[in-house]
Amino acid sequence: MKTCLVVDDSKVIRKVARHILETLQFEVREACDGREALEACQAATPDVVLLDWNMPVMNGMDFLRALRESGMTQKPKVVFCTTENGMGHIRAAIEAGADEYVMKPFDRDTLESKLQIVGLV
Repeated sequence: MKTCLVVDDSKVIRKVARHILETLQFEVREACDGREALEACQAATPDVVLLDWNMPVMNGMDFLRALRESGMTQKPKVVFCTTENGMGHIRAAIEAGADEYVMKPFDRDTLESKLQIVGLV
């Protein structure tokens, strides 16, 4: 079974994402900020990280940079999931190592198509 780490400071978003991902046959773990997510990835690397941009403690971009610079041999796919929709934000995320980008609010079809693009569905 494929695994996904949902990283968002909103409990509602994590719950919605978990429900969608479980219908797509993913095992889901959650983190409420980038630091917690980095620790979770180091403990057990997920296949994909669904990542929010704006979070306390460590935001999505800082997490992504730390993940890509880490010494982990297996690095998960990263799908940014955020309300930040400017081309500058999208470009910065891709340049920092994101594999795909999805806008909030999202639905099952949108998330499934992004996961197909990164080769996980």
